[in-house]
Amino acid sequence: MRLFLFQMTLLSVLCFGMGLNASASDIKMFTGGTILTVDEQFSEAEAIAIEGTRIIAVGSLDEVKSRVGDQAEVINLNGRTMLPGFVDPHAHVVTFAPVTYVMENIGMTKFRTTAEALAHLKEIAAQKNKGEWILASQWDPSVQEGVSALTLKELDAISTDHPIFVLNASGHLAYVNSKAYEAAGIPADVKNPEGAEYVRDEDGKLNGVILNNVAFLPVVSASPDLAELNMEDAIISLLQEFNKYGITTTSELSLGAFSASATETDLIFGVSKREDITARIRAYLMYTLNDDWTQAGTKMNDGNSLVKIVGIKLIADGSNQGFTGLQREPYFSLEQSTNTGLAYMTVFEMFRISEQRAQEGWHLALHGNGDQAIDNILTVMEKLKRDGFDMATIRPRIEHCSILHDEQIDKMEKLGVSASFLIAHVHYWGTWMRDVVFGPEKVQLLDRCKTTEDHGINYTLQSDFAVSEPDMLKMIDIAVNRDTFKEPEYVLAPQERISVESAIRAVTINAAWQLMSEDEIGSLEPGKFADFVILDQDPRKVDPATIEDIAVIETWMNGKMVYQAQ
Repeated sequence: MRLFLFQMTLLSVLCFGMGLNASASDIKMFTGGTILTVDEQFSEAEAIAIEGTRIIAVGSLDEVKSRVGDQAEVINLNGRTMLPGFVDPHAHVVTFAPVTYVMENIGMTKFRTTAEALAHLKEIAAQKNKGEWILASQWDPSVQEGVSALTLKELDAISTDHPIFVLNASGHLAYVNSKAYEAAGIPADVKNPEGAEYVRDEDGKLNGVILNNVAFLPVVSASPDLAELNMEDAIISLLQEFNKYGITTTSELSLGAFSASATETDLIFGVSKREDITARIRAYLMYTLNDDWTQAGTKMNDGNSLVKIVGIKLIADGSNQGFTGLQREPYFSLEQSTNTGLAYMTVFEMFRISEQRAQEGWHLALHGNGDQAIDNILTVMEKLKRDGFDMATIRPRIEHCSILHDEQIDKMEKLGVSASFLIAHVHYWGTWMRDVVFGPEKVQLLDRCKTTEDHGINYTLQSDFAVSEPDMLKMIDIAVNRDTFKEPEYVLAPQERISVESAIRAVTINAAWQLMSEDEIGSLEPGKFADFVILDQDPRKVDPATIEDIAVIETWMNGKMVYQAQ
């Protein structure tokens, strides 16, 4: 609920919880730049005042000064632009902390080809003692030239003395060598978990490719490197890295997935007690532990303003670029012409868990990449609505929501379902999606930001870290321009471009809304937390092609500066 409204000709000011005798040292007033509140009117203010962890006044300079007095510490923005702190509504700050600090990055930002990435792994193998694990991540055959999968052929050629585990950039596939199977105790006749697969060759033998984290986590968990990692320290370090992008709130969309245990709540609540925490975390429970969460007594809204449980996550399918996204029709490339992807959950199972959690008042986030997966999600949501559930309470959101047909958008509007777009798909994978995954016609349905906006559907932009970097200005840039990494002149579905203001909303107030936190964060309004970012330029006033080049000067969370550019 909005705490105040701006008048037509002058920004009004309301004070929240500030007594006349407030200590000047507790009050800071920012002025001298552009202050974008991202309220309902996207209003600009001349000044903003904070006291402790909260915003207490916003408006004209004279009005804010009259509220806080002449004794407040004045901070000059020097012509820079202040925005609400950026909010990443879909990341994996717990699951991917080990990826960041234990796994070698062999992705497209470091190696243009697979041959280069594999040569790097061979160099690492030569430096390790026999039996030590080699862990790597971010490899993506859809962007890096070379083979379409890392099989035993490629990885055994690197080493048969070291267990090797490589995580695909999508986070939905992994690749291992023979020694990794052995070290993890995976037998030749291993059974496929539901919704997952240990891929085999034409002779029925394991080939090193593993689909779905349900199947590959037992392998990577055998590495002692992960067991020795201090997870609290890793998460804290990761949050500090995120501050450099202007992020003040991030998320964990698969809590419990990394350890396959409901005790991960203890981990994140431990992080919330640390004095060095520099960003908020909003977490969603992983559906694969549904019964465990019940037995543990985990409740919606457990936690505090720093770290909180805000929903449960269900997964309908895998990754489109990894050909495990569930499609209505087979994939475009001849090699995948009989493949329609992988259903991680049946419609029945998805409904069973959704119904149970909806009865308990839980917020639902449902991963859907392929159009059939989104069909399945909407079928479940339609049944919940027919059964009388309040969709405003459930506040369902589709994660990634990659391929959307017109009739699906119509259903989302009627059902009150929002979308969270992994917008990096457009830029980094756009040409691959066009040429290999979907073809030139269906690819036009990718990340339909403008159409969902035109239908009044709330939507956000997200990183799915570590699938892409949590660079919020880059996300705004992509959503506004929709250019592509491999062909900079090619614009993917230009009709789906959005305005800069809309893109800013998608990474601030809209994202806060999806995280059930819009009354705390997401806009610069009295009563909300003093979470904001200061940029060297106004994203609305630069050449749209240069938005990603805007510098983050400072990031403030809870009224304290947590990052300053050097």
